[in-house]
Amino acid sequence: MTKSAAPKRHLPTSPFRAPVIPTPKHFVVGDQVTHDVHGLGRVIGLEDGIAALVDFGSEQRRILSPYTKMTKL
Repeated sequence: MTKSAAPKRHLPTSPFRAPVIPTPKHFVVGDQVTHDVHGLGRVIGLEDGIAALVDFGSEQRRILSPYTKMTKL
């Protein structure tokens, strides 16, 4: 069985709460960040809403949006 690509609808009359949609994270050049896999880094470039280029010291990585493993310090 495969998942449908269409998002599930939430009816206003439903007794169940609507799913919480996380707000997208926004970074600016110069922000210090931490990544679950790569560690501490600094944002050195941005592709509007697509990716962030982060310098982790030993390497530079392009982290794709929605940045689930990266947080701003």
